[in-house]
Order: sequence, then C-alpha cells, then structure tokens
Amino acid sequence: MKIVLVGGSGLIGRKLAPRLVAAGHTVTIASPSRGVDAVRGTGLAEALAGAHTVVDVSNAPSFEDAAVLHFFETGTRRLLAAEAAAGVRHHLALSVVGCDRVPDSGYLRAKAAQEALIRGGPTPWTVVRATQFFEFLDTIAQAATAGDAVRATPARLQPVAADDVAALLAERVERGPLNGVVDLAGPEAWGLDALVRQALARAGDPRPVTTDPEARYFGARLAADALVPQGPGVIGATTLAQWQAAARNDGPRRADP
Repeated sequence: MKIVLVGGSGLIGRKLAPRLVAAGHTVTIASPSRGVDAVRGTGLAEALAGAHTVVDVSNAPSFEDAAVLHFFETGTRRLLAAEAAAGVRHHLALSVVGCDRVPDSGYLRAKAAQEALIRGGPTPWTVVRATQFFEFLDTIAQAATAGDAVRATPARLQPVAADDVAALLAERVERGPLNGVVDLAGPEAWGLDALVRQALARAGDPRPVTTDPEARYFGARLAADALVPQGPGVIGATTLAQWQAAARNDGPRRADP
C-alpha cells in the first residue's frame, strides 16, 4: 500500500522508510525539501493521492512557544483535511510520553494540542508516544549547563533508541488504526541528573553536575515521573549501553541530528 511519510527526511523518517519499503509498501516522503509543506498546505493533495496511511513524524523548526504551537496545530489541521479529501484510512502520528503532564513546556503543550486534533479528526488514528531518544541525550545535557554550572533534576527519564521507535511505527502501520495511544519507552529508567553526568563524561567535560529538584528541563519544571509511562506500554529492546556501543562502532558515520 502507499504510505506517506510526513517529515520523512528527519531522524525517525530516515529509519522508518527503509523498513516500510522492505515490507513491500510504496513510500512517499513528504517534507518541505520534497515540495510538500503541511503547515502551508502546499503539495499535500498530490502527495496523498491514493495513500492508505499517513505517518506524521515531522518536527517543528522552532521550539519557541507560539511558533511550535502554530506548526503542530496548523500542520495537523491541513493534513487531516487533505486526508479526508484523499480517503486516507489511517493517520499514525509520533508524539511524546508525558506531553499532557508538563504544562510549563510550550513544546509539550503543542504536542498535546496536536493529539487533540487527531482524536477529533475524520481519519482513523493511532498515536505512538515515545520517550526521549538516546540520540538527543547530549542536547539534553547541554541544555542543563550554564557557564560552569550544571544543574539537573533527578526526575526520571526512560530514553529509547530511535531504531526502536521506527520499529514500533512500522508495526503499527501493519496493524492499522487503534483509535488510541501506545506508549514506548526504553528498558531502563534513569534520573536526568545521572544521564547528564554520563553525557558530560563521554564528552570529556569535567564539570560536576549538581542534583537540583528545581532545575528546569528546557525551561519546564518536571514532576518526578512526568516523562515516563504511567501504565502498560511497549518497551524497546535497546539499552543505553548497547546504543552507546553501536554508536562507537559506527563512528563518524552516525550523524543523526
């Protein structure tokens, strides 16, 4: 069947597309670099013609509160309307575990707003909520630093490999719409402070990390378990140590943003 991969040029899209092709599907990459812009509405009708499933793994170019809300709300509205016109039978979107539990975060509020539009939209749907990716732990660590001071909350994260995210999305394509949410997390939970210490150590950064329950996560205050699954879900196969070993073996070829 034809599958349209919105945001297919990004980290998850590049890992998901080959899985879908290997399963015998026809994959159309829908991204601004390919002339398809869901926020502006350009190229959607042509991209979605004859599509059975749309997988939205797009991400906002700006995380400023108003900009990210505009990206996810406007893009999702236009995408759902184009799907209805094209007769698409499954809208599968990637979201974030805990997006409805961190009101201080403009990004997570925008993801929650995107989910609300999907739930109320015309297309049968599935939302896969994933925890933070191993690939972004260095970015998370740098966000905790300010000059010589590194302060991080002990609130828990349960990060997951991007490959495991792509694997679950590919599985959900085959299973069809759930009209519900699936949580995905890695096999291990860590305090954010411990993850920051590891990331700085790997980078050869000698700065000590101070554990501070009031420290912010990209500007947001976190409750202890806000970003880990609260109930049953799917556990990824890859541990942090396994991912780190694979990343070392891949060397400079591993250039995911």
